[in-house]
Amino acid sequence: MKSLSLLALAATALLPATSLAQSFEGPYAGVQIGWNNDRAPLPDGAATSTQERDSFVGGIYAGYDHAVADNVVLGVEGGFQIGVDDRISGANNLVAVDQRYAFDISTRAGYVVGDSTLAYVRGGYSNSRVRLSDVSATGYETENLDGWFVGGGVEHKLINNVSARLEYRYHQYDFDEDDLERHQVLAGVSYRF
Repeated sequence: MKSLSLLALAATALLPATSLAQSFEGPYAGVQIGWNNDRAPLPDGAATSTQERDSFVGGIYAGYDHAVADNVVLGVEGGFQIGVDDRISGANNLVAVDQRYAFDISTRAGYVVGDSTLAYVRGGYSNSRVRLSDVSATGYETENLDGWFVGGGVEHKLINNVSARLEYRYHQYDFDEDDLERHQVLAGVSYRF
């Protein structure tokens, strides 16, 4: 009888911890808005200099999380983003880079803190559709730039199936012999199905 009581007590103690991670389990979708800081190496006469621009970004995302331990969550996520007014021009506006849109796929690992907050890190693949303009040539050309990104954030449950998150990301894309960099701060709202 005493061993049954101890077993019941142990099971009761484990249930809340398990349900914490499970509150972030399953499929979800959301919308996000935020800030970009893009940096691109562009020709500046005979040399190259890094030009940068701040802009607004918006997008959508969807993913799936799975609770692998009491407070540990692993997941995958895909997203699509469009920047607004993010064209970067070189000296004298001779050359410009305009990121039209980007998509990404990533994995994330998180730890549930408190009753309803998930702190996580993220990393994955990113692809940006870029329009390159050169006034010395006619028109423009469009390229897809492959890259990678890392980041981290916090997601907090607001009500049963709705959560809000704040996240930082660093992207790096292959761009000619140099790299195009993007820093982002994103705020999102998710619905978990």
